[in-house]
Amino acid sequence: MVPLRILWSHDDLLAVWKPSGIPVQPDPTGDADLISLLQAQFNGQRFFVTHRLDRPVSGVVLVARSSPAAEHINEQFRQRSVRKVYWAIVEGEVAAPITLEGSIQRDGRARKARVVLTDGAMVKARLSVLPIAKGDRYTLVDVVPEGGAFHQIRAQLGAAGWPIKGDVKYGARRGEKDRSIALHARSIAFRMPSTGEDVVVDAPAPEASLWNALLALVPDQG
Repeated sequence: MVPLRILWSHDDLLAVWKPSGIPVQPDPTGDADLISLLQAQFNGQRFFVTHRLDRPVSGVVLVARSSPAAEHINEQFRQRSVRKVYWAIVEGEVAAPITLEGSIQRDGRARKARVVLTDGAMVKARLSVLPIAKGDRYTLVDVVPEGGAFHQIRAQLGAAGWPIKGDVKYGARRGEKDRSIALHARSIAFRMPSTGEDVVVDAPAPEASLWNALLALVPDQG
């Protein structure tokens, strides 16, 4: 397999470009995963998970090189001080910026999330959606989630009538041959464990025709 692309490196942490189609850590399929591939690429060095991306999603993943660094980043996630920005290609037209709010219920049997109107044992979630390029059938949007619920972005966009391209689980017309979806973790912002310095790491979009076509419409993007 082609070596994983390293976006940023430090003694404490590593930011990696995760391709769609691989899990972040081992799962029941037994397929190659990001952590195992990194360990092989770095001659057996141990890495620690700090957050995850769904298997069909691409983009930046931050991993730690020590347990203390992992705990420091995990605490930032618990305090919701880590900022993650996504790009998504959605079906239809998103005409203006919008904030989606709702409660999310996880359906373990279906392995999906549902946006519901009732309270109770639900997770409150907010999604800021900004259109940045419009094509004939699709819109490229910038998405900032608040809440961190399971499948939050996919569920909220699908429920709003803008399913992510390829995401048939949440209403897309058709899937992709490689089972990817057009959701990309564009950037992550966090504080360094050792220095407290603020760091932002960006991940270029996938090299695919529709991504390239829509990004060509956006000045100074790529």
